[in-house]
Amino acid sequence: MSKRVAVIGAGPSGLAQLRAFQSAAEKGAPIPEVVCFEKQSNWGGLWNYSWRTGVDEYGEPVHGSMYRYLWSNGPKEGLEFADYSFEEHFGKQIASYPPRGVLFDYIEGRVLKADVRKWIRFSSVIRWVSFDPQSGLFTLTIHDMVKDHVYQEEFDHVIVASGHFWSPNVPEYPGFDKFHGRILHAHDFRDAREFAGQNVLVVGASYSAEDIGSQCWKYGAASITSCYRSAPMGFDWPENWEEKQGLAHVEGKTAYFRDGSSKDIDAIILCTGYRHVFPFLPDDLRLKTANRLATADLYKGVAYVHNPKLFYLGMQDQWFTFNMFDAQAWFVRDVILGRIDLPDDTQSMMADVAAREAAEEASDDVKYAITYQGDYIKELIAETDYPSFDVDGACEAFFEWKAHKKKDIMGFRNNSYRSVITGTMAPVHHTPWKDALDDSMQAYLQN
Repeated sequence: MSKRVAVIGAGPSGLAQLRAFQSAAEKGAPIPEVVCFEKQSNWGGLWNYSWRTGVDEYGEPVHGSMYRYLWSNGPKEGLEFADYSFEEHFGKQIASYPPRGVLFDYIEGRVLKADVRKWIRFSSVIRWVSFDPQSGLFTLTIHDMVKDHVYQEEFDHVIVASGHFWSPNVPEYPGFDKFHGRILHAHDFRDAREFAGQNVLVVGASYSAEDIGSQCWKYGAASITSCYRSAPMGFDWPENWEEKQGLAHVEGKTAYFRDGSSKDIDAIILCTGYRHVFPFLPDDLRLKTANRLATADLYKGVAYVHNPKLFYLGMQDQWFTFNMFDAQAWFVRDVILGRIDLPDDTQSMMADVAAREAAEEASDDVKYAITYQGDYIKELIAETDYPSFDVDGACEAFFEWKAHKKKDIMGFRNNSYRSVITGTMAPVHHTPWKDALDDSMQAYLQN
């Protein structure tokens, strides 16, 4: 009887896993039965935009944290699929910072070509996963939301690809319960136009704070105030954007900061990060980790050391995304196909984890962190048949991107980079980012 493999999630990580198995089958290799369970009605994970917040049509927590007008905040040259270039998909090279709809179309194009949609059961929520050490099998309890039917199936392997940017970390500050305005987490942010003419407070100092604040600025907020806990973002912000030390408390519509200053505000957006949450897993199978480059308890960043028949994809803090998920998915595939042997003792696997953690902690330098993750991708690719690509070139694109942001935080998306897959230089986008108010694919791709 053929092995059965369950993939939980049909976002970029889960789709990478399906493409990895399809790639092996395409080359004539026997593969196990692969079943992917996706809680949404379509694939794409976070890139599958929904206007909904709170709960979906079935009363389930909304997975997506995507918002209208989001553009890639890093160059596409750092995330391009090695086996499916942007030029192959669009028939031409495109500018380096695509909007959400363009990236979704690109992600979808590869898996449509691979014909893996038939492996996915949509609107299917995993309620529970258990493991029987006697049989060596996992039992999944699945809720078919369309039929409102709960059933169970057994699998030899489980691959968790449900992501870690969907369960918000929501802090509490004194006065929130009496604030005279709207408070929301970035997870529920959908449209920057809602805040036109308003004085917006953004709590946080990482990528969500940077981008959501920039979106509100672009679409007409009266002012942006961002506050930080440890260090400011430190960019050369527009005149109506200021950074403050951490939020202390709120009274009415006034925010008070730790430096003693205050600001009257209309809305508070909490860009305070996400938690690694797996409500369908028991303690002995559940990954417990901080958001870091060297994820706890994962051998080679993917195999769960306490049960190496269980794998996790895309759980790292990320510089690279799509191509890193590919590298992980190909590696996991080859472990399941018997092409790669894992250590047969937990101690050896934990030693690998410890070494990765120590290497990450050896430097706080951003350039080192990018190179660290690039080296990790090269390490995985070297063990599989995933198409080799210029990972160092992708790192260089990230280095340039960081420099461009430091030079012009509101104009960095107007720069272009060279594809590490095709060698083609991206064109300059026809409209500066701050003036490109229509983020549709049609508007973006027009000549």
